[in-house]
This record gives sequence, structure tokens and C-alpha cells, in this order.
Amino acid sequence: MSISGSSIERTVALEVNGKPRRLPAGTSVTGLLESVDLLPGTVVVELNRTILRRPQYDEAILSDGDQIEIVHFVGGG
Repeated sequence: MSISGSSIERTVALEVNGKPRRLPAGTSVTGLLESVDLLPGTVVVELNRTILRRPQYDEAILSDGDQIEIVHFVGGG
């Protein structure tokens, strides 16, 4: 979509780990993880209080108002 030669990208407003964030419309959970440099195999994602299985990350498209919690595994002893 263009207005006066400038490109306007539609975004969605959501909350990630309690902080507001805007992402391009149509972004999947996988896309969100890529945008914050996290590998799907190293995190657990909760979308609107439902834990997602990794195969769902590609098909779960984020929408306005979604609440996402990302828990990152940290090694140590």
C-alpha cells in the first residue's frame, strides 16, 4: 500500500513478555522468534495462555492484542 510515494506497512500490536511490541501483519511465531534471534528449539512459547508445540510456530499467525510469553532455556549447573 502506498500513499504519496511512501510505503505503509500494516502492523499488529501485541505484548511479548509483558512489553508492547509491533510486528508486520501476518507474522508467525517463527517470524517473531527470528526477529529476536531465538531458535525455536531453545524456547517454549505461550500464546494467549496456551503453550504451543513447536510444529505450531509456523502456522500461528499473530494478531492485535495477542499476549506472548517466551521462556528461553539457559544451560548451567
